Amino acid sequence: MRRIDAHQHFWQYQAERDSWISGDMSILRHDFLPSDLEPIVQANQVSGCIAVQADQSEEETYFLLNLAKMHPFIKGVVGWVDLRSAQIEERLAHFSRFNKLKGFRHIVQGEPDPQFVLHPSFIRGVSALHKFGFTYDILVKPKQLNAVLKFVRQLDEDQKLVVDHMAKPYIAQGKKEPWAAEMKALAEYPNVCCKLSGMVTEAHWRNWTVADFSFYIDHLLEVFGPDRLLFGSDWPVCLLAASYEQVVEIVDTHIKTLSLPEQEAIWYKNAERVYNL
Repeated sequence: MRRIDAHQHFWQYQAERDSWISGDMSILRHDFLPSDLEPIVQANQVSGCIAVQADQSEEETYFLLNLAKMHPFIKGVVGWVDLRSAQIEERLAHFSRFNKLKGFRHIVQGEPDPQFVLHPSFIRGVSALHKFGFTYDILVKPKQLNAVLKFVRQLDEDQKLVVDHMAKPYIAQGKKEPWAAEMKALAEYPNVCCKLSGMVTEAHWRNWTVADFSFYIDHLLEVFGPDRLLFGSDWPVCLLAASYEQVVEIVDTHIKTLSLPEQEAIWYKNAERVYNL
């Protein structure tokens, strides 16, 4: 079955810029480019991917767009723009000229203010995305989900929203609540989808088992349904805990009992719809 990887990254490593790559992440301290990923995705029946920003700059957006221009297997880009800018509509009008640019993301998980998404300027910026057909990827940790629920309520119901990495549940601790209840509440909004991605780095990096993820995946299947879940590898970050093949196997193990149309939705059809590929 063919697949689309709805979440992966590229970078040319710079120690100062990429300071989030801490000492225990040394495996990530070098370049990761399309030439590194292409043979891997081909070996895993992945026909295309979405390249997602890792740095908060417009330069990052242009970097990814340039890679997408040179490598056809990069089907779309989720970039960065200052969503709090008073000139946000002008910037979005500019970026709307790039047909492979599908949406934007802000690294909210790194913001010290747990109410960051509720700042009026940020809500105004995200609210402007729908006019230009852009998605917004929500990157948060469980402690921020309460604010995310309030944030979603203030947006147009037609604005496509995608929760990255399942909102990073505390898998290593086996903690389920309040994550499960808040994700259920979030799933009540039909414009919100969720990526089955980023799981392995929330588990014990060196001694996880496939069963560690069962509750979290099964819960999301129940509350979002197969039509609002997307596969993502989070390569190369996943390499901290698992190979690309292992990430694919985790998802495959948990969805192979679904009907063929449901599996196809998670593997590629939802990504095609949500990101307008």
